[in-house]
Amino acid sequence: MKLLPLSLVFLMMSVSASAREISGVEVPEALSIDSQQLQLNGAGVRSKFFMDLYVGGLYLPEKATTATAVLSENSAVVSLKILSGLITSEKMRNAIEEGFDDATEGKTQPIAEEIKHFTALFEDEIKVGDEFLLVTNKQHGVTAYKNGVAKDTIAGEDFREALLKIWLGDEPAQKSLKKEMLGQ
Repeated sequence: MKLLPLSLVFLMMSVSASAREISGVEVPEALSIDSQQLQLNGAGVRSKFFMDLYVGGLYLPEKATTATAVLSENSAVVSLKILSGLITSEKMRNAIEEGFDDATEGKTQPIAEEIKHFTALFEDEIKVGDEFLLVTNKQHGVTAYKNGVAKDTIAGEDFREALLKIWLGDEPAQKSLKKEMLGQ
């Protein structure tokens, strides 16, 4: 997949003075990416079997309460802050593959290469405290960051939309997290 020029993918992240605490994690109220100010739309916890796995946040240029409104935005950022040692690289890759399957109603073939490329970004060890930022842009695709370091950019609007639908689609990773990310 094509990488964006360094000047375009360089993540300039500034944390506003205020932050929201969710499950012991400080979630910034705003991010600045490539000189565009994004505000926290909503955030919540992804849990399974009563265990908190990660805090997920959604950042947008303007507030949105529906998945359709989020998908129409030029830019959106999903942040994931790992809370549990139960999340391994293998489990993360499997969960993402399952998320794409749900997001596309089982029709992953048109973006199969992009999914394969994206899941490969999670081969390195994942530890408690790791943070992933998935910076989506209609023109450039998805740039994935781990702990502030750009890993790769994957182009394609169909891929970008499917990725966002993992958390915001009709069959999201967790319905309560979707509602929280949409500020409902």
